[in-house]
Order: sequence, then C-alpha cells, then structure tokens
Amino acid sequence: MRIHEFDNVEVDLSSGHKHALRDIKKGEDIIKYGNPIGHATEDIKCGDHVHSHNMKTNLSGNISYEYAPDYTPTVHIPTDKTFMGYVRENGDVGIRNEVWIIVTVGCVNKVAKRLAALTGAHAFEHPFGCSQLGDDHAKTQLILKGLVNHPNAGGVLVLGLGCENNNIGEFKKVLGAYNEKRVKFLNCQDFDDEIAEGVKLIDELKAYADTFTRVHIPVSKLKLGLKCGGSDGFSGITANPLVGRLSDKLISLGGSCVLTEVPEMFGAEHLLMKRCGTRELFDKTVALINDFKDYFTRHDQVIYENPSPGNKAGGITTLEEKSLGCIQKGGLSEVVDVLDYGDTLSKNGLSLLNGPGNDIVAITNLTAAGVHMVLFTTGRGTPVGAPVPTVKIATNSRLASVKKNWIDFDASPILDGNDLTEEFFDYIISVASGKETTNEKNDYREISIFKDGIVL
Repeated sequence: MRIHEFDNVEVDLSSGHKHALRDIKKGEDIIKYGNPIGHATEDIKCGDHVHSHNMKTNLSGNISYEYAPDYTPTVHIPTDKTFMGYVRENGDVGIRNEVWIIVTVGCVNKVAKRLAALTGAHAFEHPFGCSQLGDDHAKTQLILKGLVNHPNAGGVLVLGLGCENNNIGEFKKVLGAYNEKRVKFLNCQDFDDEIAEGVKLIDELKAYADTFTRVHIPVSKLKLGLKCGGSDGFSGITANPLVGRLSDKLISLGGSCVLTEVPEMFGAEHLLMKRCGTRELFDKTVALINDFKDYFTRHDQVIYENPSPGNKAGGITTLEEKSLGCIQKGGLSEVVDVLDYGDTLSKNGLSLLNGPGNDIVAITNLTAAGVHMVLFTTGRGTPVGAPVPTVKIATNSRLASVKKNWIDFDASPILDGNDLTEEFFDYIISVASGKETTNEKNDYREISIFKDGIVL
C-alpha cells in the first residue's frame, strides 16, 4: 500500500487512481503529465478522489493546428552492440526463422490450422479475402503482403481457395517480386488432397529456412513496434515511460520504432506535432489525426469517447489522460516518418503509423509494417500476441505477480525510483537473439485486419 499525506489527510495511492494535490474549483483544468486531462465538474478538495464523478474531458470537435517545432534532435551514438539474428537473401534481417502460413481468404482457415498442427508451421487465420470491395479489399491485400514479406519468416506458404476475390493470381499482383524458394503457393481447389500437398510444400520451406543461421547483426537494424493494451493509472508513470526511454536509446543507436493507435493520440497529438522535423511531416501528422476523426464522424460516433471500462477501473478517466500516457511510449525523439495503414517501415528513427487502437488489429498492423517485435504495455493484462514476439510489460506489481504466464517484464519497480532502462534494453536484445516471450511459449499469436466498408 502506498500512502501519501495531503494537508494532513492520508490517501491510498496503490490503486493508481488520482487524488487532488490541492483544492480545485469547478471548471478549472485538471493537470497530469504537465498537461490538462479535463476539467472539474464540481469543486474538489485537496486529497479527494478525482475520476468520472467529478471531472470531464476538455475535448470536442476538430482542432486547428499550427506548426511550431520544439524538440531536441537525436544525437546518434556509435556502438558495437549487436543481436543474433538472420540475414535473408535480399538483405532483410529477421529475429526468428519460422515457417508461416498466410491465408488469402477465411474459407481455408481450418486447412491452415490442420497444416500447422501437422508440420509445426504457424498459421494466421482471418475472416476476409472475399466479398470485400474497394479500400477494404486493398487493405486486406496490403496487410497480407506485409506478413508474407516479413523477415521473421524463413519460409511462407500462401494458402488460397481458388475462387475468392483475393485469389492467388490477384494477390501476386499486389505482392510483386518474391523469392520462389522462400514463398510457395497452394490453391486448395486445385488438388485432390490439399493437406498432403500443403505438407510437402511446408517441408520444402522448412528445408530452405534451415539454411539460415544466427549471426551478429548491428543493433541499428532492430525495429520495434510500440503498443499499449488495457491501461491503469500507472501506465503513464511506469511502463510507458520505460518503453519511451528504450525507444530513445535504440533510436540514438540507429534503430527504429513505430508508434500507432491514432485514437489514443487524440488530446496529445500537439506534442507529437512539435516533434515533426519538417512542415511536410507536420502536415502528414495533422492529416493522420483529422482523417481518423473523420472516420469516427462518418459512423456517427463521438470522437472523444471515454476510455474502456477496464481503463476506467484502473483509474483512467478521460481520453486525453489515456493519450498523454500512451504517447510516452514514443519517448522524446524526432518524428521522421508518417506511415499509412499497410505501409512498410523504411526510415530509421520514430515513425507514426495510421491505424486503430484495437489490440489485435494494432499488433497485426505493426507486424505488417515490418517490426521485429512488439513492446506491449498493460495495466490490466491480456494473453494476446502478434505473429512476432510480443513483450508484455506490466505497469503494476500485482499484475506482474498474478499473471506470470502472460507478463514478460515488470515495470513497477520504477515507482520506487528504479530506472530499469538498461535492464530492459538487455532483455530486448535477448529476445531479438532468440529468448522466447510468453506469447511464443504459449503459442498465442493471431491477426486481425481493419475494415471500414460493406461485406457482399
């Protein structure tokens, strides 16, 4: 229990919920992380609990932004630090050497699952690939392309049915050039026994993947995805700032990080915009935010909806409070690129990636963008995992203690003044070099693809 005294009033801070440090008048801004997270809906006394019953968001409607850069350029530090990874024939680098089964259409999901069980390959099921039109169809193809091209896969079987919109012939047009030894295709309608044919092709892919061995690779080649799940009041104090310091450290060594979950930038986007190195990047960031707001309004939804029930139970009251904690995963580094949904990471440094906050959609989005692993902070806990190693970082000690089968790293000692950045960095290097995360040990891996249109 963490007890703090406010004007001779003792309150328990162990839950992560907010308490007023001074008297706050009705209508006055409530400040956290140095920024307003809402306003008081009634007078609040020093030491009082501050939550949904006495505060409300400040956010409403669209905002006009001005380009006013204010950041410290990254100082690049020479290093001989390496991790043990795999160099592919095209020069790409992977941290795993697996065989993946990517389905073009949901109709063959269970065929993929059977093939995975028989061969040890990893199958990624989804319900799309047919009866989709326009942008939705294109988004499905782009995400699947990113997965097929991911360097953590030493070999890939693209499994189709034969009659779907996203049939293998059409998908190849989107995929473009590929290594025939690394990527093989199977239309299930073309064979009397698709299981036997699938096993044969996967055996060939496994033999090809086995030609690769781990070698020392500069840490500058490492690419990390940044994600948070259900949050609590400690998320923006422990795990998210830890990931931010790790992000800044890796970027200073020449590496790359990707921050997504655009709705969880609402209310904090002005801080990211200040870190855009050019007017062009600023304009792209403004479009990133406004386009996602337009997506909400097209569907008659409130842009600034309050956090989820789990977030509220953990002490998060408003979206700006959630967002101001969320963007801390991106550290303080300059924004070097803004990627659209389905784009592939191409620049070293911090990139922003268009996409929703939904856990499975977001980790799929990050994987398809080419990150080697996902750093996933959580104050509530979740077993979900991406196709790539998914490092679960607990914000509080209770979660780290009771869900050891989900959690990889405990950030709660930060509350006692421990920094943990170097320890965490060493852990990330060990994962890049082959140490299994809990999602890998449990084989908790899945994908989900963002959709916005109709289904025929």
